Amino acid sequence: MIDVSIEGGGVAAACCAFLLRRAGLSVGVSPAVRAPLPAILLGEQAQQLICDLFERPALFRDFPRIRRRIVAWGAGAQPVTLPHSAVVVAEAQLLRCLDSAPVDSGEDAARWTISTSRRGDYRQFGTRTAAAAEVRLREDAEPEACWIEAVDRGWLFLIAAAPGSGWVLAVGDAPDSLLSGSRLVASRAVGIGNWTGSFPAAPRIAAPLCGPGWLACGSAAMAFDPLCGDGTAHSVREAILASAIVRAAAAGEDAASLLAHYRSRLTAAFQRHLGVCLSYYRSGGAGPWWQCEADALDQGMEWCHGELRESGGFRYRLEGLTIRRHDAADGKPEPA
Repeated sequence: MIDVSIEGGGVAAACCAFLLRRAGLSVGVSPAVRAPLPAILLGEQAQQLICDLFERPALFRDFPRIRRRIVAWGAGAQPVTLPHSAVVVAEAQLLRCLDSAPVDSGEDAARWTISTSRRGDYRQFGTRTAAAAEVRLREDAEPEACWIEAVDRGWLFLIAAAPGSGWVLAVGDAPDSLLSGSRLVASRAVGIGNWTGSFPAAPRIAAPLCGPGWLACGSAAMAFDPLCGDGTAHSVREAILASAIVRAAAAGEDAASLLAHYRSRLTAAFQRHLGVCLSYYRSGGAGPWWQCEADALDQGMEWCHGELRESGGFRYRLEGLTIRRHDAADGKPEPA
C-alpha cells in the first residue's frame, strides 16, 4: 500500500507530489488525460510561489514577459494602459519544468487520495462559457502586452504569447459576435485560427470538497473565472495545504478535524474570489448578460457565507509548509 495516490497531472498534482515525496511519503500518480492549456499567464505572486516551493529562483527567467495590460472596461470606456508583470508559458512546458520525479503507477491501494482532476458534483455560479483561438497580431501591436475589453454580452482577452502571435479568449456570447462589437481587441488581431469548443468559465466549487481518505485539489476543488488570472496561484496554495493536511493526518492528527479545516479554508478563498469577480461584473456593462452573471456571483457569496457560518471557523494555522492546531487563546491572529 502506498501513502498517497494523486489523480491528475496539472500544476496542483505536481506540487502535491513534490511536497509529499520530499516529506518521505510514498506517492503514486495517475495523470488525467486532457489537453494541456496552450498558454498560462503567471503573475508575480504565482511565479514567486512556484519558485520558492521548488527552490528554483530563476525558473521563469527566460519565458516571454507581459509588461503592460491595456484595458477598456465598461460601456464606452476608453483604453487605459497599466503596468503589469507576468510571464506566458504553455502548461505542458511548465509541467516539464516542475517534473521532480518520474511518474509512478497510482493503481495500488492508498491511504489517501488527492484528486486534481474533476470528480463528483459542483456548485457553479454563472452560466458563462469561453472559447480560445490562436491569433496573428498586427505588426504595430504593442509588444509585451495583453488586452482586456468588455463588450455588450461578454469580454475578450488577448495575449501576446510570442512576437507576432498570441491567443484570444472570448467569454460570454459566441466569439464572432463578441469580436464584432470589439474596438480594442479586434483591431490588434489580423488572423484568427479555429475556435476551441466552448468550456465553462463561471466559478465553481466541488460539493463536497473532501471526505474520509480523500481531498479535491486544484481545478478539481475550485475553478476560477479566468478574468482574475489567479487560478494557478490558488492551485499552488491548495496543494501546499492539501499536502500539509495529509502529512498531519499521517502523523496522528485527527483526520476529521483536518478535513473540516480544509473545507473552511477553500470555501473562504472561493468567497474572496467571487467578491473580486463581482466588482468586475458589476462594472463591465449594464445589459442583461452582465446583470445575470453578477446576480449569480451574489448568490455564490451568500452560499459561501452560509457554509462558513456553519463550519465553526478555522481550526489550524499553516506555518510554512506545516499545519498546526490553532489555539484561539494564544493571542495570535489566524493568518488569512
